[in-house]
Amino acid sequence: MKELNGKRILLIIGGGIAAYKSLELIRSLKKYGSHVEVILTNSGRKFVTELSVSQLAESEVHTDLFNYKSELKMGHINLSRDSDILIVAPGTANLISRIAYGMADELATATLLASNKPIIIVPAMNPQMWNNPATQKNLMSIKKFGIHLCGPAIGETACGENGMGRMEEPESIAYFVNEYFTKKNRLKNKKALVTAGPTIEPIDPVRYISNNSSGKQGYAIASALAEYGADTTLISGPSSVDPPDGVEIIRVKTAMEMLDAAKSISPADIGIFAAAVVDWKIKEYSENKIKKNARKKMLELTENVSVIQSVVRNNNLKPKLSIGFAAETENIYENATEKLLKNDLDWLLANDVSEDKEVFDGDYNSVVFFDRSGSEKWHRMAKIDVADKLVNKITKYFQ
Repeated sequence: MKELNGKRILLIIGGGIAAYKSLELIRSLKKYGSHVEVILTNSGRKFVTELSVSQLAESEVHTDLFNYKSELKMGHINLSRDSDILIVAPGTANLISRIAYGMADELATATLLASNKPIIIVPAMNPQMWNNPATQKNLMSIKKFGIHLCGPAIGETACGENGMGRMEEPESIAYFVNEYFTKKNRLKNKKALVTAGPTIEPIDPVRYISNNSSGKQGYAIASALAEYGADTTLISGPSSVDPPDGVEIIRVKTAMEMLDAAKSISPADIGIFAAAVVDWKIKEYSENKIKKNARKKMLELTENVSVIQSVVRNNNLKPKLSIGFAAETENIYENATEKLLKNDLDWLLANDVSEDKEVFDGDYNSVVFFDRSGSEKWHRMAKIDVADKLVNKITKYFQ
C-alpha cells in the first residue's frame, strides 16, 4: 500500500461500539507509513480512551472545540488543512446525520464542515438504523457533498442482529484509502468530454422545445472522471446542478451549440454523451412572440443535428471510447442495441423511463449496460454510484 506512505491522515472516531476497531485502524495506517492525527468525539470518549488513542497514534488527541490554546490558531480549520484526507470511523447514524445537516457543535463536526480535503466515512450501526429512510436520505446528502463511503459490510453487529451495518475491518479500510489515492492517477493524461442536461430549441423569443433532463447523471459522471484524474470538460445544457470540482464547464442551449463545443475539444480519449438532445427543431423561428389570440398557426418541425453521430462517426473527432445514453419507454433491449450500432458507439447505458417515473429529476437510476458483446442489468442505485461504476469500467478498459 505504497500510496499511504507519507500521507497525513486525520482520523475522527465516532461514538459506537465499533470504535475499538479504530484503534487497530491507527496501527494499520501507521504500519504503511502514514502520520495519524486523531479527533475523538464526545461520544467516542465513552468507548475508547484518549490514552489508548494517543499511545497508538504517537500524537496528541484532539477533543475540545473550545480549547483556547489551539483555537488561537484556528485549530479546527488547521487540523483539516494539515491533512491529506479525513476518515470518520466509526461513522454512526447520529454523526452522519449531523454531517448531512452541516452541524458544527463539537470539534469533529466543525472540522469536517471547515474541511477542503477529501472525506471518507466508514459507517457502523444497527442494520435497521442503516435501512431507515432517514439514514438513507442523509447518506444521499453527504454523497452529493462529495464524501465517500467505505462500507458498511454485511454481518453480525454488536447488538446481535445480522445484516448491513457492520463496520469494515481495519485492513479493508486501509486498502480503501490506498485505492482512493491510487485512482486519482488511473485516468491521468486522459482527455474526457461529457455532455449533460437538456438542449432547447427556440420557437420564438419566449417559447422553446426541450427534453426532460436535470443533468444530474452527466454531472455525476464528469465529477467521477475528474476524481480519477481525467482532464474533463463538461458541455451542459440548461441545468441547476452545481458544477463539479475540477471540471471545465461549457454552457450551451441548442443542439448546434453543443455540437460546436464538442467539436472544439475533440478528439478526446473518452466521449460520454449523456445529454438529452432535442431531435427536432422549428423550421421557421419567429422573431416576435406568437400571440395567443393570433390565427391558428401550425408549427413545422425539421430534424435536428445529432451530436453523437456528428462526433463519433467522424474519424477526425471520434473518441477512443464512445459511450451513449438512451431513455426508452418500450422495447429497451431492441432499441438500445439499435442505437448502439447505428451511432457506432462502444458502450451504451439505457433506462426504461416508463418504469421509473422519478428518474429525470431524481437521485437514483436503473440502467442496463450494453456493449458489442451483450448487455448487463445494473440494480437500482444512486446516480453518483452509477457514475462511479461506469468510470471504474472505463479505467479497466484503458488498463
